[in-house]
Amino acid sequence: MKTTNSILITALILGTTAGTGIAQKLNYKPKADLVKLIDRNLKDGAAQYKVLMKNVPADSLPETFENNRSKSTTPKSWVSGFYPGTLFYLYEGTKDKALYEAGLAKLPIMEPIKYIDSHDIGFMMYCSFGNANHIKPSAAYKDILLTSAQSLSKRFNPIVGCTMSWGSKPGEFRVIIDNMMNLELLMWATKVSGDSSYAKIAISHANTTMKNHFRPDYSSYHLVNYNPATGGINKKQTVQGYADESAWARGQGWGLYGYTMMYRETKDPKYLEQAKHIAEFILNNPNLPKDKVPYWDFSAPDIPNAYRDASAGAIYASALIELAGYVDAVAAKKYLDVAETIIRTLSSDRFKAAYRENGGFILKHSVGHLPKPAMIDVPLTYADYYFVEAMLRYKDLGKK
Repeated sequence: MKTTNSILITALILGTTAGTGIAQKLNYKPKADLVKLIDRNLKDGAAQYKVLMKNVPADSLPETFENNRSKSTTPKSWVSGFYPGTLFYLYEGTKDKALYEAGLAKLPIMEPIKYIDSHDIGFMMYCSFGNANHIKPSAAYKDILLTSAQSLSKRFNPIVGCTMSWGSKPGEFRVIIDNMMNLELLMWATKVSGDSSYAKIAISHANTTMKNHFRPDYSSYHLVNYNPATGGINKKQTVQGYADESAWARGQGWGLYGYTMMYRETKDPKYLEQAKHIAEFILNNPNLPKDKVPYWDFSAPDIPNAYRDASAGAIYASALIELAGYVDAVAAKKYLDVAETIIRTLSSDRFKAAYRENGGFILKHSVGHLPKPAMIDVPLTYADYYFVEAMLRYKDLGKK
């Protein structure tokens, strides 16, 4: 996949190191009542995470709270980086040093992951060490993140044009839409190292995914299975959704967020157009509830009684707030109106847990993998992460 020098040069100099990740600021004044609500949410979230801390073993990271029991996971899990990342975000929102220290305390068990052979190393390391580096940059964090980017790069197949997701049988090369989120680590690596190879991989992956993952209505398949020798397509599936041709809600969020981020990093207009198209699919879908927190799949047969997915809603809100900074005033207002509605909905008693409930997690009612089935209608660590990120991004609107 060919890329222009101008795009790669732009990729070296634009964007941010981590954190909330908005390079362009809107001329928009956040609504005072919503800022007040967000400040209360951040304070409550800090209190909740002090409850959650007590349930996390020293060698583990929290994943969910199910059947009145806390469930933790190893640093090798794809969700491992969200807990320290959320602690760092909550610290930024509250300046409570106990949260920052708790996040730092988990970094030593995360560091060996810089060598892991996983497509999710971006989630693991950029959400943890990336956010730590945003608060207090250090050469050690930089080295860990660059090593992580090198590990991710090894999964790239130039014939397919993508980094591989999961493991694959001979003759197969599986790529999931989630992988768009791991490209931010690669773009960061090019900016700080001057090595354009990372950005070339990210751009190739984004271009190939744009070509093959999306349907004419800009909904996305979850998985495209390629032939690693030819780059041809074996099969398209939606593994975690209702059916192969359905629109799995969180997957649409990964695409929306991923292409918004790629536009920020490259300023290539085709990524902005892709993000806008994905946003229109989501926002104009007749199965999107009025409160804007989606059902777990837009094609779930039991709508309106289907499970909601707070994690997908949180991802939408965070992505739409950033996307609003790159579009005209009419589109920006539309995106921000929806993001505001999602934040308000997730702040309600229906989705936001009471103090000391929900195992210490902030949000209730997310869906991990319904077809499996696993983690259905439970709190999920990444739902909290993107909810807090969305709130911080909203508060930052209009700031110079």
